[in-house]
Amino acid sequence: MAAPQTQRVAAGGEQGRDGSHSGVGDVGFEDSKDYILEPLSLPESPGGITTLERSPTVPCIFCEEHFPVAEQDKLLKHMIIEHKIVIADVKLVADFQRYVLYWKKRFTEQPITDFCSVIRINSTAPPEEQDNYFLLCDVLPEDRLLREELQKQRLKEILEQQQQERNDTNFYGICMFCSVECFGNRSVLLNHMAREHAFNIGLPDNIVNCDEFLYTLQKKLDNLQCLYCEKTFRDKNTLKDHMRKKQHRKINPKNREYDRFYVINYLELGKSWEQVQLEDDRDLLDHQEDDWSDWEEIPASAVCLFCEKQAETVEKLYVHMEDAHEFDLLKIKSDLGLNFYQQVKLVNFIRREVHQCRCYGCHVKFKSKADLRTHMEETKHISLLPERQTWDQLQYYFPTYENDTLLCTLSDSESDLTAQEQNENIPIISEDTSKLQALKQSSILNQLLLQECLKN
Repeated sequence: MAAPQTQRVAAGGEQGRDGSHSGVGDVGFEDSKDYILEPLSLPESPGGITTLERSPTVPCIFCEEHFPVAEQDKLLKHMIIEHKIVIADVKLVADFQRYVLYWKKRFTEQPITDFCSVIRINSTAPPEEQDNYFLLCDVLPEDRLLREELQKQRLKEILEQQQQERNDTNFYGICMFCSVECFGNRSVLLNHMAREHAFNIGLPDNIVNCDEFLYTLQKKLDNLQCLYCEKTFRDKNTLKDHMRKKQHRKINPKNREYDRFYVINYLELGKSWEQVQLEDDRDLLDHQEDDWSDWEEIPASAVCLFCEKQAETVEKLYVHMEDAHEFDLLKIKSDLGLNFYQQVKLVNFIRREVHQCRCYGCHVKFKSKADLRTHMEETKHISLLPERQTWDQLQYYFPTYENDTLLCTLSDSESDLTAQEQNENIPIISEDTSKLQALKQSSILNQLLLQECLKN
């Protein structure tokens, strides 16, 4: 921080080239180089509590009793029993130690009734049996402001710690599953365990205090405890088999012990990652209708196979190609009995030939697409498709143009038949199968088979 550096410069003075220190009043050539190129700020913490001083214990607000930081519940119990003071929503206090030190100082300056609500119990009992308890909560503006400042300070410290770990290149760790040594950055070890052992505790950039996190997990494994179901086993091999077979190579998301190792749990006061994620999902659902209510779909234009004409719908494009180029794609599909994939091949074949300025009817190349189009219209080669084996090839599965909208509209359904075929009402009369032998002799299939044989 800036303040300690400033103090050292003021106390130590300027060190010259010969190793001697010049006084504060000596302004020489070297002093002229000591410019301050960034704004400085003093450390900020509620109640004048410096962020550098940390004690392993927390004092009672009213007496000299001290309790370890990890035994916060014992301190709260002591204050309720001995001093009749209750702190509301303790879990929402980001830094309990600084919180207690702040109010310990304030209670020496003003009476407790100036800050706390008085709760009288046994109010209907005789006066000697009545008792008063004091409630300290964030209804008091000063308390609410203190909690917010502690939360900001804690978040700032966490982000600084996270950035330091992200930039650290001197990390050393051993894999918990195969004893592989990892050097450099913490991400090397985390990525190794995720990739090689399917053990993923999250993205490295979302984790803070990684060394302590890994130590906590290793300690559980050393105690033969499963990280997910948290059951204890008799030996290491049994534990490994259990975690592998049950797919328990992951941590228990309901164990709040791990919350302090994820940055997301420090973003909002008193909210865990589950609550933050749930609120995000609710906001998405609440605004989903608003976000899409003004959506206007822009129609994707389909481009003609032979010219630059674009149409908003494929129906209009079919009409254009039939009127302008005498090319009826629906009729060709019906006559040749093309399925979807064969239509794709045919369209891609025509696209490629036109792109290369080559007539697929006579295989003559031209200098421009305009010359090709004029030739094909004059010679009626547009409707003169080559043999099926020419275009029905695997290479034409791949589109000539990646954004060819026409390919997305092709279909092999019966709804794409020509209008004339759609209007034809052909009655279907079932055949009498009681005289099957006579039916076989008089069947039209015999005539079709004879005609096909004569053609061949």
